[in-house]
Amino acid sequence: MKRWIGVAFLLALIVVPLGAYVRLSHAGLGCPDWPGCYGQLSPAHAAAPISEAMNADPSGPVSFAKAWKEMIHRYAASTLGALIVVIALMAWRRRQQRLAAGFLLGAVLLQGLLGMWTVTLLLKPAIVTAHLLGGMTIVATLGWLALSGRLARVEVPRAVRQTGWLLVALVVGQIALGGWTSANYAALACQGFPSCNGELVPPLRFDHAFHLFRELGESPDGTPLDPLNLITIHWLHRLGALLVSLALWRYVWLGWRVVGLRPRLALLALVWAAQIVLGVTNVLAYLPLPVAVAHNAGAMLLLTVSLLAVGRTAVARAAVWVPRWYGGGVGHHRHWPSAWMLRKGGR
Repeated sequence: MKRWIGVAFLLALIVVPLGAYVRLSHAGLGCPDWPGCYGQLSPAHAAAPISEAMNADPSGPVSFAKAWKEMIHRYAASTLGALIVVIALMAWRRRQQRLAAGFLLGAVLLQGLLGMWTVTLLLKPAIVTAHLLGGMTIVATLGWLALSGRLARVEVPRAVRQTGWLLVALVVGQIALGGWTSANYAALACQGFPSCNGELVPPLRFDHAFHLFRELGESPDGTPLDPLNLITIHWLHRLGALLVSLALWRYVWLGWRVVGLRPRLALLALVWAAQIVLGVTNVLAYLPLPVAVAHNAGAMLLLTVSLLAVGRTAVARAAVWVPRWYGGGVGHHRHWPSAWMLRKGGR
C-alpha cells in the first residue's frame, strides 16, 4: 500500500503542474468536450473535426497541439484517479488510513467533476480556481500519506504549533488567490515590483473582482470586466504573499529553538524563497511559460511542506516558560538565544 501511495504522490506532482501548463498555454479548450476529444479517444481519432475547427477559426482555442496537451493531461489525471481508487480499496480492506483514503477518494471524484465543468463551462474562473485547489488538496493529502510516517513527531510550544497552522491556512488562501489571479488572466495587471503600475497601492475596485458567478472576462451583467478589477485581484495576491511571508518567518523564528524541527524549517524557508523569486520573475519578465508553471509547482510544494512541518508536531507536555534571568536550577538555560525558555519537567 505504501508503494501505491508513493507512486500516486509522484504522479500527482506531475499532474498538477501539467494542468497549469495546459491552462497557461491556452490549451484548456483544445478538446471542447469531455472526457474524450470530439467524442473520440484521442486527437488522432478526431482529426476531421479538429481540422474543421481550425479552418473555421485559425487563431481559436482548437488545434492539434492544444488538443494533445489537453488529452495528455486527461490521460495522466485519469491514471492518478485509478491509483487513488486502488489505494482507497486497499485501505478499506486492510483497515489502514481509512479516513484519509476516503477523503482522498472523495476529493478525486470531485476533481473529476471540476475538470469536466472547466471545459463544458468554458473556463469559468470559479470552476478553474476550485479545480486548482482540488489538485493541491490531492497532492498535499498524498504527500501526507507518503511522507508523514517517515517524520518523527516533535514536541513544540503551543505558540509554535498555532503559528504553524495559521501558516497552513494562509498558504491555502494564497493558493486560492493565485488561482483566481491566473483564472482571470490578471497576472500582468500590475506592472513592476514592488510597485503596481508605479504605485504601492494602486486604485482598486472590488465590486466585481471576486464575484463567483460570472463568465471569464465579464462582469455579472455581461459587460467587459473593468481593468481596475484585474488590478485589485493581482494586488491582493501580492498582499497575500506578504502575509504568508510574515507568518512563515514567525514560524521559523519561534520554531528554530526546537532542534528536531530545524531541517523542516530550513526546507520550508528554501521553498518560500524560490516561490518569491518565481513570482517576482513572472511580473518582471512578463509571465514566461516555464516560470509560470514553476510558480504553480512551487505553491504545491509550499503547501505540502508546510503541512508536513506542522502536522508532525505536538504541544510539549509538562512545560513552563521560565524567564532568562531566572536561575533556579536551570542555569544551563541561560545560553538560550530567546528571552523566554522552555523548562521541561517543571512544576
